[in-house]
Amino acid sequence: MVTTQEFTFPSSDGVHQVSARWWRPGEGAPRAVLQLVHGISEYIGRYDPFARYLAERGWAVTGHDHLGHGHTAKDPAEYGWFADRDGWRYVLRDTRQLRLLAGKEYPGLPCFILGHSMGSFVTRGYLLAYPGTVDGAVLSGTGQEPAAAVGAAKAISGLLTRTMGPRARSRLINRLSLGAYNSQFKPNRTSADWICRDTAVVDAYVADPLCRFLPSVSMYHDMMTGLQMLVKPEYLKRLDRDTPVYFFAGDQDPVGSNGAGVQKVAGLFRQYGVRDVTVRLYPGGRHEMLNETNREEVFADTLAWLETHLAQVSTPADPGGGE
Repeated sequence: MVTTQEFTFPSSDGVHQVSARWWRPGEGAPRAVLQLVHGISEYIGRYDPFARYLAERGWAVTGHDHLGHGHTAKDPAEYGWFADRDGWRYVLRDTRQLRLLAGKEYPGLPCFILGHSMGSFVTRGYLLAYPGTVDGAVLSGTGQEPAAAVGAAKAISGLLTRTMGPRARSRLINRLSLGAYNSQFKPNRTSADWICRDTAVVDAYVADPLCRFLPSVSMYHDMMTGLQMLVKPEYLKRLDRDTPVYFFAGDQDPVGSNGAGVQKVAGLFRQYGVRDVTVRLYPGGRHEMLNETNREEVFADTLAWLETHLAQVSTPADPGGGE
């Protein structure tokens, strides 16, 4: 039987306690660790089915709620807000802190990381900032908007942050970003049809108070800052060429431009020397493949990739490296 443990650790912002969780195999010592990094407007508890699936098969799984999300937020007023400034840096450093804690919890065990959506952007940032400190990375539902679009969104959100305040919400900017994703699936049944084809999952997401908040204008600015960093050559040159990367997404995922954006990012990893890059696009799948109607297939495929690359680890990555 899988065991779970809730815990907290100090955020890099010096203010918050980050809420986190372990899922551990019920019997026997784990063979490896997987660190999960969740997306925008959700929380780590939504990954419970996948985390349990891995824990039942010998993996220890951990993950945390980002600043402004889940139980890390002090109250609902903080939902969708990282910080008044430097929020992206704090989110990246909190992810790093959990990696170090996982290394202390299970010294000598291989550790992989999986990021979904915004979490995939955070994970890509992690790979650039701390190369060689994980044994493999899985990127779910990633993408990369054109540089001009990212620059424009950063400028607009920056202006709104200055004029309205960092915690302000803008329905206009939300319609132009997250809201635009749903337009691909008109006529819409809900505001979140784009996440997956399973109506029960969509309805639970829409009804969940930890998911239905609007991100702040400063959070949009922080994300655009991160997206710009992810394609700069001076950062991409830091990628560890020996860290394998697995991309998976639905071929109807608007975040990944229906697969084209996923292939674009995978191409960047290959261009900058990463030797082992795999891409899997699921026909008809939308944004949350871990919650899609064929999620059992996605679970099995992801585990197969993890197990294959776990078998190839001779010396586990040093969690303290990459500084």
